[in-house]
Amino acid sequence: MIKIARRTLLVSLAALPVMGVSAIGKASAAEPPQGVVRAYYEVLLGVMKEAGKLGFAGRYERLKPAVEKVFNLPLMTRLAVGPGWESLTPAQQQQMVAFFADLTVATYANRFDGYDGETFEVVPDTVSSPSGTMVQSRLIKKQGDPIVLNYLMRDSGGSWQAIDVFLGGTVSELATRRSEFTSVLRRDGAEGLLSLLRQRIQDMKKAA
Repeated sequence: MIKIARRTLLVSLAALPVMGVSAIGKASAAEPPQGVVRAYYEVLLGVMKEAGKLGFAGRYERLKPAVEKVFNLPLMTRLAVGPGWESLTPAQQQQMVAFFADLTVATYANRFDGYDGETFEVVPDTVSSPSGTMVQSRLIKKQGDPIVLNYLMRDSGGSWQAIDVFLGGTVSELATRRSEFTSVLRRDGAEGLLSLLRQRIQDMKKAA
């Protein structure tokens, strides 16, 4: 079953400037943003149905290309680190992106560890916002209320990618990350933040 209680979803970017995007909502990406999310859900649902057989390592490997396609992980890393990003060396920036990507894939591999008749629904129409285009979706469970999962999307060089996920339509995962990352970076420096990410990944693998 999905570990809903363990969710800490990705961040509110309403106050952040739009970077690297022109004419939001009029981008020329070949596949519409709703299609990108639907394709991701197809992979995710397949992984959920085979979760026990795949194990954590198998779920991780199956989800990795799908997660890297649906999310703009380099931009998400930069936004999560915040203003301190510019103080990192190029090597530290590269390592930060790699760890953040690893953590994101591991989070989904750990979170979606079973199947109990769940389905995903994607709302046909998108909603424009100052920071991008919002794709609205719901996780439908056999029992209980649906879980709203909204994706903030931007056109990334001709293809739509998510830069944030909002649980319940309002709780931003990226904002949560940013609050923690900036605090750790300020207190412990770049190596301290890298160490934290490394430890989080190892903990998920051990807990699986």
